[in-house]
Amino acid sequence: MKTIGAAKFKEQCLALLEKLAPDGLIVTKHGRPVARVIPYPQPPADLIGSLRNKIEVEGDILSTGIAWDADAEP
Repeated sequence: MKTIGAAKFKEQCLALLEKLAPDGLIVTKHGRPVARVIPYPQPPADLIGSLRNKIEVEGDILSTGIAWDADAEP
């Protein structure tokens, strides 16, 4: 988890909130943690389809890649 000083957080607050990591951000004052900023949970509906056209699937994702015979005796 990333940490940042309170003064620097105050200067860059809006930019930091725009690119806030899922695990959040710890704000420190004189080297001691005083606050933890975490993203507000998004409803799952916002996530559905969010990766469309952003990833590519290569190969057969339903196969393990190992050939086996289910009828063979051990």
